[in-house]
Amino acid sequence: MTIVWALVAGLIVGLLAKLVLPGRQPVPLWLTVLIGAVGALLGNALASYLGVRHTGGIDWVRHLLQVGVAAVLIAAATPMYSGRRR
Repeated sequence: MTIVWALVAGLIVGLLAKLVLPGRQPVPLWLTVLIGAVGALLGNALASYLGVRHTGGIDWVRHLLQVGVAAVLIAAATPMYSGRRR
């Protein structure tokens, strides 16, 4: 069940990351989910390092870090797919 939740979180974080990036990112959905999951893990690690992982209420800073890391990773992956045709 943990894998299913990681995929769902990866999908949500990945899609939010694509949403905040300007323009079109031709990264396939499977890679968006994978990058979203990695971004969520790295965002959690960064939030722990900064001491903001567990706060009272909703952990907005942690979630923003997750989406931000995923956005950077998607932006780095976009040039590899920008010249390909589907």
